[in-house]
Amino acid sequence: MKRIEYTIKEVEHSELARVKEINELVLPENYPFFFYETLYQNYKDVFLVAETGNKIVGYVMCRIERDVVFQPLPRFKKVGHIVSIAVLPEYRNKGIGTALMNEVLSRMRRYYDVEYVYLEVRVSNEGAIRFYRRLGFKITNRVKGYYRDGEDAYIMTLYFQ
Repeated sequence: MKRIEYTIKEVEHSELARVKEINELVLPENYPFFFYETLYQNYKDVFLVAETGNKIVGYVMCRIERDVVFQPLPRFKKVGHIVSIAVLPEYRNKGIGTALMNEVLSRMRRYYDVEYVYLEVRVSNEGAIRFYRRLGFKITNRVKGYYRDGEDAYIMTLYFQ
């Protein structure tokens, strides 16, 4: 594995088109531009990009949600949701995805005090499932027909103790 220099930083508005481009190159799930803008406006501190040589080569975008717990009394808790992560194929296996995830998980805990983080992943995406497991995520549910093409999704969750 050849090491490269890269920087993890908060996305800038001018970089949203590049993030959308990477998403469309790498993933089958794509979003309209306003979706990226909404996450940028509301959760900029957990919308990160990886940059090498002044080129954006990966991203992770998240949002903070609320979940209700009823024991012992009803209360809301903050939950992190990894909406999407992607690294261009030629930059994979260089630690970039891990660095993006470690930084965003740290920020969700530090800035929002989330109790857990979850994400959806295609049941057929064995590489991504292994990657998330290495980070401490566990499969906690399966959603039938979650994706537009009908494929199921695993919900993978990382609980903070």
